[in-house]
Amino acid sequence: MVSLKDIAKECGVSVATVSKALNDLSDVGSETKERVKAVARELGYFPNSSARALKTNRTYNIGVLFVDEAQSGLTHDFFAHVLDSFKKYVEKKGYDLTFINSTRANGMSYLEHSKYRGVDGVIIACVNFDDPQVTELLRYDIPVITIDHVFDYRIAVLSDNIQGMHDLVEYAFSKGHREIAYITGEDTSVTRNRVGSFKRSLEKHFIEVKDEYIIQSAYRNPDLAYRYTKMLMLMEERPTCILYPDDYSAIGGLNALKEMGLRVPDDVSVIGYDGSYVSQILSPKLTTLKQDTEKIGNEAAEKLIHLIENPKTTLIQRIVIDGKLIEGESVAQINNK
Repeated sequence: MVSLKDIAKECGVSVATVSKALNDLSDVGSETKERVKAVARELGYFPNSSARALKTNRTYNIGVLFVDEAQSGLTHDFFAHVLDSFKKYVEKKGYDLTFINSTRANGMSYLEHSKYRGVDGVIIACVNFDDPQVTELLRYDIPVITIDHVFDYRIAVLSDNIQGMHDLVEYAFSKGHREIAYITGEDTSVTRNRVGSFKRSLEKHFIEVKDEYIIQSAYRNPDLAYRYTKMLMLMEERPTCILYPDDYSAIGGLNALKEMGLRVPDDVSVIGYDGSYVSQILSPKLTTLKQDTEKIGNEAAEKLIHLIENPKTTLIQRIVIDGKLIEGESVAQINNK
């Protein structure tokens, strides 16, 4: 096994210089750094993670708590893209990822599994935050970042669901729509923020909020969206525009409308959420709200690594990331009588 001493001998420098060069410390010149790194590659040197852990008291391993009750797993566009961005950032900083969501299978709690794996910190996304095991982990003295959920004394990175929903309602209103329905996701903090914003945005324009126009469904469930879309369109006073909790659910709505012989957007307008790739290859292209998953992942990674590497730092923040409305072809301009 190649050691720092072997590299130092080949380069004609001290072991301390080799260590500093490999760790990109500023007190080593750039030419020396490049020479040391090149020799390390040639000799096939790899740092020993156990030795580094003993020296730094860190494992350079970050836990990912991701429990998807809808069973869509990492095919879930929003969380998949957030975690991909997170992964790329932390790997550049020398950290590895370990999923800790299989706790019930191995008999450990989330906290016990985190301790067992020796993770330096945890990112929590797409879980039931009311789960006692999640609460236990959040209350333990370990760096944690939450995605799209605010928990006391922790840093949360959030997509601006309130502004995002407001922008979508405002867009529909600008197109002349007053009878606007919303098929929501299941009851989560994200859903509650979106529904509250939906109602306030309508009230701002003195539009009656009709309870029958707000139907709780589930995220990424085209079958339910299909069923509830038909319910809405069979009402005596049916909506002219329907908002969906995500782009995949909107596909279920589009299928229902097509089966009923209704054209989008001529007969009814449709709006999605997430700004997924599939939304832009549909016909018509879907008007939707694109969430900045790359920035969310980067912010979460940066803040978590800061907490890990600066353990005495106390940061309690809500980092809210703006989304962007994508104007597709699924919303018609209508005239109000």
